[in-house]
Amino acid sequence: MFSTSSQKKFWTFSDESELARHREKHNINFIAKHGQHLDEYQRYNFFLSPEEERLLLKQYELHLRDFCKRFAPPMPKGVVGTAFHYFKRFYLYNSTMDYHPKEILATCVYLACKVEEFNVSIGQFVANIKGDREKASDIILNNELLLMQQLNYNLTIHNPFRPVEGFLIDIKTRCTLANPERLRGGIDEFLEKVFLTDACLLYAPSQIALAAVLHAASKEQENLDSYVTDTLFSNAGPDKLAILIEAVRKIRSMVKFVETPARERVRLIEKKLDRCRNQENNPDSEIYKRRMREVFDEDDPPQTGPSRMSLDTSGVNQVLSPSAS
Repeated sequence: MFSTSSQKKFWTFSDESELARHREKHNINFIAKHGQHLDEYQRYNFFLSPEEERLLLKQYELHLRDFCKRFAPPMPKGVVGTAFHYFKRFYLYNSTMDYHPKEILATCVYLACKVEEFNVSIGQFVANIKGDREKASDIILNNELLLMQQLNYNLTIHNPFRPVEGFLIDIKTRCTLANPERLRGGIDEFLEKVFLTDACLLYAPSQIALAAVLHAASKEQENLDSYVTDTLFSNAGPDKLAILIEAVRKIRSMVKFVETPARERVRLIEKKLDRCRNQENNPDSEIYKRRMREVFDEDDPPQTGPSRMSLDTSGVNQVLSPSAS
């Protein structure tokens, strides 16, 4: 149950300002660690600001959505929702300058496939990525444990899809609305957009599901207010009902104001990130490749020929970049 879950206890926050504080803290920490030799003006021009990190992540959330849409075999909604949760949680406690989102994105989707029991092998998974699939596989598998550690191994996700089904069954049973199935199109559209907001870090899945149902009803020129107040929550006190109504209003407002980042602005941020990212976590860098070789040399018995991780990784930007997917 969500009420007793790690999601509610550890990953549901009070408001958007709390999320902003977490993100800003890790931006500041990264700059303090890696920019000690720079003055304030140089730091500002060299590193990403919290706002630039947010814009970049918004763009990569769109890439995540599109990757899941194109995935073969077709990906269940629960996998997509879980991947979004993982991606958002990871970057609450990590900077994009430490771990590039193009690499974490793919790992989030792969781990979500496992957790949601959508059984695809790593070979099947990287078949959806253009470029050198062996390199893509290495990057994903090397980041998998890191991702689980950063999620504190809280891998079970409560998505809004099941509550939606519950609401639709209840509407069919206790509401006079004709043909509730016609709401599905509006519900799906709303839920796709809601994962482009921070709603899943702020509200219960049932609140998000109810917001989706009410949004879909309004698109069909239907009003379910009396169903909500007189039937669905007839036994709820006025305070509890007021809290629910306000939560639904805020969720719908967040979805209404979803915007696509300006492409040119994102392009400039990505160029800036290429310069300031942590090279120890960059599969293109010599530092990273040397570290991986050392790890494999320690763990593996002597062998002839190069190890997989000693191969040139210069094409990794194409392997995991959404434009190549």
